[in-house]
Amino acid sequence: MAHELMLREIHKATHDTHHLIFVRPEGFDFEPGQAIEMKLQKDGWRDEGRPFTPVSLPGEETLEFVIKSYPSHDGVTEQIAQLAPGDKAVIGGPFGDMRDRGPGVFIAGGAGITPMIALLRKRLRDEGDLNGSSLVFSNKTEADIIWRDKLSAMPGLTVAYTVTDEKGETVPRRELNRDYLRQFIEPGSLCYLCGPPPMMDAVQGELDALGIDPSDLVADDWS
Repeated sequence: MAHELMLREIHKATHDTHHLIFVRPEGFDFEPGQAIEMKLQKDGWRDEGRPFTPVSLPGEETLEFVIKSYPSHDGVTEQIAQLAPGDKAVIGGPFGDMRDRGPGVFIAGGAGITPMIALLRKRLRDEGDLNGSSLVFSNKTEADIIWRDKLSAMPGLTVAYTVTDEKGETVPRRELNRDYLRQFIEPGSLCYLCGPPPMMDAVQGELDALGIDPSDLVADDWS
C-alpha cells in the first residue's frame, strides 16, 4: 500500500547527507531496520523509486531518514538534497530482512549505518542501554561519519570508527579485516552487517574466517 509523505524539516547531517523529517502517514507501520521505497512527487521523478531505511521508530509521530546524496549520479538522491519543507513523496513497503535479534556487533559502511541507527535506537528504547553491543563504523573520511556525536553518546554502546581513504586525525585508517575485527568478535557473536556490496562481501569473508556461523549474521544490502 502506498502512503504519501509531506516533508516537515530537512537538515544537513554531513557535507553530503541530509536528515529528513516527514509527517508520519496514518496507518503506516514497519519494523526497525526495514526499508521503504520512496518516490519523489516532482516532475520527471514520480516513477523513480529508491530504497531508504527510516531512522525513526514505529509509533513516533514523524518518519525520519538520513540520506546520502550523490550529485555525480544526477539521480534521486541529488533531488532529495534539494527538497524543501512542504514537498511530498510517496512510499511503499516496508521490506527487508534486517531485524533486531538482540545485542551484538553492528558493522556498518557509509550509508549502511541507517538500519543500524534504527536497530540501536530500538534496543535503547526497550532495554534502557546498549550494554553488550558494539558498533564498528567504516567510512572513507572522517567528514563522512554520519551522526558521530549521537552514536558516541548512546549509553552502553562501544563505538569504533575507522576510515579507508585518508589518515584520520581522530580515528584510525584501517580495513575491516579479521585482525581488526577479532577484538570485537568471537565465535558465537551475533553480527549485523550493512554497507556497499563490495564492503559487505569482504567483511562477510572475514567473519567466516573468524568462525561466525551464517545463522549468527544479520545482513542486508546497502540502504
